[in-house]
Order: sequence, then C-alpha cells, then structure tokens
Amino acid sequence: MKRYEVLLTEDAQRDIEDLHGFIAESDSPTAADHLLDRLVQLTESLASFPEHGAFPQELKALGMRDFRQVLFKPYRVVYRMYARCVYIYLVADGRRNMQTLLARRLLGG
Repeated sequence: MKRYEVLLTEDAQRDIEDLHGFIAESDSPTAADHLLDRLVQLTESLASFPEHGAFPQELKALGMRDFRQVLFKPYRVVYRMYARCVYIYLVADGRRNMQTLLARRLLGG
C-alpha cells in the first residue's frame, strides 16, 4: 500500500483553528474537540487512500480534476495529490457558498 505525506497549507490550518474556536464558543469545547479529532482522522486516512475522494462539483463543472474532497458533514476537506504528498487547501463548512470560496482560495479569484 502506498503512503502519502499529508500536509496542511497555512490557509487550511487557519480554517481548522477558526472552526475549532467557533464551535468551542457557539456550542462547547467538547464538541469542538470532537470535530478536531474527526478531521484529524479524516486527513490521516488520506495518507493511505487519497484517490477515494470525490471531485468537487464546483470544480468538476469547470473541467478541473486536480482537486478532490472528502466529507465529514457538513465539513468539506479539499486537497490535491502531487507526487507522494497530499496537500490540503481548504477545510470549510459545506453550507457556505463553496463556489465563491473555492474560486477565491484555489483559483485566486
């Protein structure tokens, strides 16, 4: 089985910190820690199975198949495989306007 190195971009790291802080304040620190644990498990699974992620529909509609995503509803983790690495670019609540968020974060728009 191939193993990939999983790396978070600074933006993705900030996404996780922001989500954790928001949930800790709006719900509870326990719920925030649970989310963090699940996101860590999800990202660690990408080391062994990065090709299992689906192509984000917003990018697929543009003909882009460089990025993939995995879900921990309602959260989406968007990443790209390159060589022996998985780069995580975005961790976001999927209820947001993902088209705008993906365009701004991944396409520089």
